[in-house]
Amino acid sequence: MPQQLIVGAGMVGRPLAERLMIRGDQVTVGTRSGAAAPGVESVVLNASDAQTFTRAATGMSTIFLCINPRYTDWPTQWPPVIDAALTAASVTGARLVMMGNLYPYGSPTGPMTEHSPETTTETKGLVRKELWHRARDAHDRGEIRAVEVRASDYFGPGVVGTAHLDDRFFRAILESKTARVVGRPGRVHSWSYLPDIVTTLVAAADYRGDWGRLWHVPSTAITRDDIAAQLNRRYGTHGTVAGYPQWLLKSLGALNPMMHEIWASSYQLRVPYIIDSAETERELGVGKTPWPDALAATADSYRSSGDTA
Repeated sequence: MPQQLIVGAGMVGRPLAERLMIRGDQVTVGTRSGAAAPGVESVVLNASDAQTFTRAATGMSTIFLCINPRYTDWPTQWPPVIDAALTAASVTGARLVMMGNLYPYGSPTGPMTEHSPETTTETKGLVRKELWHRARDAHDRGEIRAVEVRASDYFGPGVVGTAHLDDRFFRAILESKTARVVGRPGRVHSWSYLPDIVTTLVAAADYRGDWGRLWHVPSTAITRDDIAAQLNRRYGTHGTVAGYPQWLLKSLGALNPMMHEIWASSYQLRVPYIIDSAETERELGVGKTPWPDALAATADSYRSSGDTA
């Protein structure tokens, strides 16, 4: 029976644990608090501590690194975490599957493939780029086996908080109100459905070919204006979408560090931002959930958990 260690129990870590458990794997989830998904083992784990990380990874087939510090903490929190993860993978022999994003590619001029140049100049993109390069270099030296799975902005049932397509967006549309968003709602953008992210992570861990590479989650490219229109047609609502002015985000960023980081990466929502996953789909045999099904499942989850019309 494969033994899997998932570091992080957030929006990705929890459903990943459930998926692996359902297929019969033995799953351990490591978090600072020791919290875990129902039915899986849990362990208190400070992901920046190489000794405890290595102890938790001993005997594991795979380490899934699924944590996501606050934007403002990326430059300080990520380096010790990747140090600890690389040490744990090297000492124990566990494979390392990193949950990543598209930030290293910077502002794209076309669809982003698994081989697109990493042209970012933005702080968070540079941090993520460095993390992957360190893991890839360790892989190339023969010290570990590592891959990174990159997704665009995620959505799905239960997504709340700071996601660009979260409960606040859906509830505003379903209540025939205006959803306020970062960027231009009429720009096409790729959205990664949480179950498809999990599917790609599992397939990447099971891959028998060469590691030391990137995988892209199959995603749907669509504007937020079109998403609102589809929801309105399906549910008989009249919601609209409006973007925050850039000057406002920049002004708020001068006073609030978190808002500064949101403004700094808002270019992703002001230009066409499309992930190309053709190679991943071909090599891993994965695909995306049909958009109408993913959209309905997400919207219905908010309708059943709240008082929307």
